Amino acid sequence: MPVETYRASLFQGELLGREFETAHLQDIFTAKSTTAGVGILCIAATWHMQGIIRSWTLRSGFDGHKHRLESTKHTCQGFGKMQDMEEESLPIFKVERVQLQFAIASDFVAAQVANNVLVLALSTGRILRIDLDSPSDIDDIDLPKKTTEIGLIRRMFLDPSASHLIISTTLAENYYLHTQSRQPKALSRLRGVSIESIAWNPSLPTASTREILVGASDGNVYEVYIEPSNEFYRREEKYMKTIYRADGPVTGLWADLITNRSDRSRILIATPNRLLHFVVQYSQGSIFTNLFESEPPTQYEVSQSSGPTTSTLLVSPDPPDLSPVSNNESQRSYAWLSAQGVLHGSLRSKITTGDLGSSVFNQSKMFSRGHIPASENTSGRKKAKQEPIFGVMPSQWHILSLVEGRIVATQRLDERIVYDQVVLEPGETALCLISDQKKNTYWLFTTQEIYEIVVTDEDRDVWKIMLRSQKFDLASQYAKTPAQKDAVSAASGDYLISKRQYMEAANVYGKSSRPFEQVALTFIDHAEQDALRKYLLTKLSMYRKSALMQRVMIASWLVEIFMSKMNSLDDTITTKAQLTEHTNTASTRDELSVIRKEFRDFVLRCKADLDPKTTYEIISSHGREQELLSYATAIEDNNYVLSYWIQRERWPESLEVLKQQMDPEIFYKYSSVLMVHVPTELVDILMRHTDLDARKLIPALLNYNKDNSVPLAQNQAARYLNFCINALQSTDGAIHNTLISIYASSPTTSETALLSYLSAQSLSKTPYYDADFAFRLCIQHSRVQSAVHIYSSMGQYTSAVSLALKFNEIDLASTVADRPADSDPALRKKLWLAVARKVIESEGKGSIKTAIDLLHRCPLLRIEDLIPFFPDFVQIDSFKAEICAALESYSKSIAALDAEMDASATTAESIKADIKALGKRQFFVFPSCQHGFHSDCLGKKVLEGSGMAIRGRIKELQSSAARGGPRREKDARELDALVAGSCIMCGDLAIKQIEEPFTTADDDGREWAI
Repeated sequence: MPVETYRASLFQGELLGREFETAHLQDIFTAKSTTAGVGILCIAATWHMQGIIRSWTLRSGFDGHKHRLESTKHTCQGFGKMQDMEEESLPIFKVERVQLQFAIASDFVAAQVANNVLVLALSTGRILRIDLDSPSDIDDIDLPKKTTEIGLIRRMFLDPSASHLIISTTLAENYYLHTQSRQPKALSRLRGVSIESIAWNPSLPTASTREILVGASDGNVYEVYIEPSNEFYRREEKYMKTIYRADGPVTGLWADLITNRSDRSRILIATPNRLLHFVVQYSQGSIFTNLFESEPPTQYEVSQSSGPTTSTLLVSPDPPDLSPVSNNESQRSYAWLSAQGVLHGSLRSKITTGDLGSSVFNQSKMFSRGHIPASENTSGRKKAKQEPIFGVMPSQWHILSLVEGRIVATQRLDERIVYDQVVLEPGETALCLISDQKKNTYWLFTTQEIYEIVVTDEDRDVWKIMLRSQKFDLASQYAKTPAQKDAVSAASGDYLISKRQYMEAANVYGKSSRPFEQVALTFIDHAEQDALRKYLLTKLSMYRKSALMQRVMIASWLVEIFMSKMNSLDDTITTKAQLTEHTNTASTRDELSVIRKEFRDFVLRCKADLDPKTTYEIISSHGREQELLSYATAIEDNNYVLSYWIQRERWPESLEVLKQQMDPEIFYKYSSVLMVHVPTELVDILMRHTDLDARKLIPALLNYNKDNSVPLAQNQAARYLNFCINALQSTDGAIHNTLISIYASSPTTSETALLSYLSAQSLSKTPYYDADFAFRLCIQHSRVQSAVHIYSSMGQYTSAVSLALKFNEIDLASTVADRPADSDPALRKKLWLAVARKVIESEGKGSIKTAIDLLHRCPLLRIEDLIPFFPDFVQIDSFKAEICAALESYSKSIAALDAEMDASATTAESIKADIKALGKRQFFVFPSCQHGFHSDCLGKKVLEGSGMAIRGRIKELQSSAARGGPRREKDARELDALVAGSCIMCGDLAIKQIEEPFTTADDDGREWAI
């Protein structure tokens, strides 16, 4: 379908009403359409997902340019509405009166603020030093002499750290006061010098001033080193040198360092009609001595005024620590007030090329008194005579001017007046307009009042100015709100489109809220596919994760664009078509490599936004196999990646992919083919994955073993199965049976490996292999020793011996015959008889010697057991000695039996006599404890332990029983009841005897020794 047809359908609304779901992506991207057509569909879908339903009326023919905003104008369209984007906020400048917590009777004659320390000089000669962090902490300091002797305080100079204060009077008397002191010290070397300005040392030392520059009203510039001392006769000034002579009063001084040249510094010297810029090199011993002789300064000169004028040089405070950018525009600024107006600019602190001073002055601007609105009188009319500017103070982005009691703030970049406020009442005299270099605060002092100029969000309008100047990068950096950044991006994009800088415009448009369809159609109409790709990439990064459909549509469109671009480059390389004088095949190949890498990075970054089925179909429709692989790798489609490398028999790559897998099904699926081609490496990988089900790998192992005739030591299937059995302690019978199958079917004749395995299994209580299956395999592959071992392990010794004898394995049969040992001598004899019979029958007449050896090996065999196995006509001479030995052994046995019979008869007679003797005595046995006692002994013991009554009764019954008579039996029963009522060792009698000692005097105590 042509692009125009897509576009017409789009704007007729045929596509806008359709519900675009993920499933519909396939219909969009599998159609045989151009990239632009796909893009139109994506635009429609994106509009629909954003809920933008528009009604378009088509006139005759479609002209895309008439239905979108003009993008060829580089002016900032809609810039007039930017003010509407700004939220209502506090004014940038606000003047607030400072109320002191104490009353001051005298007028102020000078003031300074630095590092949150306020110093006030009073007309009485007193100096008040106030810490603004704790206003109640006030130092009240007096000068050493009265004002009538030294004059009123005219000027004060406080360094940025508030450590050093220099005081100058109307009679040119100068004093120094350290922050830790309350006693000003006279500067004798500077007596008579009317100080107009001071440049403090850039390193801002606190213990001493180190080298500073002092400007005097007579035009001299001095280098002074002030070091505080407690010694009475020691001067505060370490030294003072005159190093420069100006053509007028030195109304301003400034010194700082060149940031990219550690051996260089910059010095500014201001006079009423001239501003000098020095870049000088340090000298030994002093950083300022002879500095001005190294090279001539850069000068900015204005015409002299006929009348008295105010002249001063001020530098802005330190930039805020959290400045949004670090560039030339945000550096420290200066302002030089002269008769012609205010010269201001940035103090660039890096030497690049050319003269630094010329660079500073060339980029500086000047506004005159006429630039500031005229003051009005009480009737509201402009004053006929306008007074000159009294004082100035540069901030980071503005110039604050004090004019006829008004504070006027001028934007430094475009010189717009952004603040104009009357502060002083008529007749109120201003002293100075100063700033705190460290704390970035601004102060206005009169003879009786103190005002603070509060600055809020000073750079809020900088982005607008940068935008008007078409400095879009800086405008974007200074834009704070999303609306501001969006306005900058839109204007920058329009400008870049007008300059045909499409790639740069794509990046800018992607960060703006310019309608997606407008930008996309702009790039399509200009056939800028690369710019469109960059725009879509940028736009995709800007969408929230929740905008699922928009992200999916744009990501899918990007895949189509990537594929088209790579196909185009491939065609160019193949046909060498469309090559210009600036391009060649090599550069096209390089571009193709870059695009491929960009595509790989894209799918890695945005794989969550791509529908797998749709993406596969888009890439496949372009026949891009390498990109298919890249995508599959990115989404971890291991099935595809592995099948891709395996189909191409790229085994190292296949193994690298397999190493990274955690899904067991991948191993089960591809182990068969990999086991055939790279068995060792595969088994190494399998052994690292102990969570695999080895049973599911058995088909691959058997398939490998079927077509492999390597020795068992190199058999990787056996190696893996042994690992499962020995290391993983597998009890799966299938694993064990498979290993037996591999051992049994091995082409080697040795049964060492199989026997070793069987021996190890026989040590366990229950072998894990199937004995019947193993036995059949051993018989099938003629593994006699293993089969015999299996019989033996089952206790089937008879079968084991029979099997060994069947294969003429006499030694093996003999070994098995000995296994019953002493547990079953009859079976052992039976087994040996079978072995002997096999030996005698197989060797015939020559078996006599072997049979004799068998007699020695098994002591259970007798010669008479073997005689039936010999042939009928064998000569007895061959084993006459054995027969004689047997007969002699029988004779000895008979004699021994006779002796045993005689001994037994004697023993029997002795036993009969003992039994007869015992029949005359009576015994008592207690069933519960099994203790037995002779009746006389028991009676004696009971008499010893019984009381008098029982003891008398027992003796009476014993006498009655001895006399006989009719009561004899009754008395005997009563006597038995008394004597044998309870066991003397377990009953009450034993308890009564618990206190009796174990030994008596008649016993031998040594018998108890341990």
